[in-house]
Amino acid sequence: MDLLLHICCAPCSTATVEAWRQDGVRLTGVYFNPNIQPLGEHQRRYDTLLAYASKIRLPLIGEPEYDVTTWLRMVAGNDTGPARCRLCIRQRLEHTAQLAAATGMSGFSTSLLVSPYQQHEIIREEGERAGREAGVGFAYRDLRPAYRRSIELARAAGLYRQKYCGCIYSEAEAAAKPRRAKPASSGRT
Repeated sequence: MDLLLHICCAPCSTATVEAWRQDGVRLTGVYFNPNIQPLGEHQRRYDTLLAYASKIRLPLIGEPEYDVTTWLRMVAGNDTGPARCRLCIRQRLEHTAQLAAATGMSGFSTSLLVSPYQQHEIIREEGERAGREAGVGFAYRDLRPAYRRSIELARAAGLYRQKYCGCIYSEAEAAAKPRRAKPASSGRT
């Protein structure tokens, strides 16, 4: 099976690619994330993915489109929680489904499925809808049990790991969360 994998970032792709490859799936990746802001963050995530994809021999297709204006207009008025996330997921999965169909892939999926912070019900609904519209299957797989593995692989590979999902709203939400205090040092080394 040939699967086009939407990749949100290199760290999320680590265990996701590993899991699909263990099942014998031939993967091609695509980086389409116009929600990621600011532009420097978008580019840093893309550059990290380029380096990692080269290392693991994962082909990537398509150039990343950075059309933040369209994304902001799309979420305007729906800029909180599930409504915003649904629109964001819809945009990325529609693009991936259309690209999968245009390139003759058997199906498509997303690295978002490895995150316990993502709304899997929405991902599944939007993936299936996008697949029906494009005439290509959406491969849903609950990869949340592999989340810790993705962190281990990302650290081992020295990958840049971001602190927020990608958009300015998620960045603000992450900044507003209280940080866990690190234990005080006992003075021992």
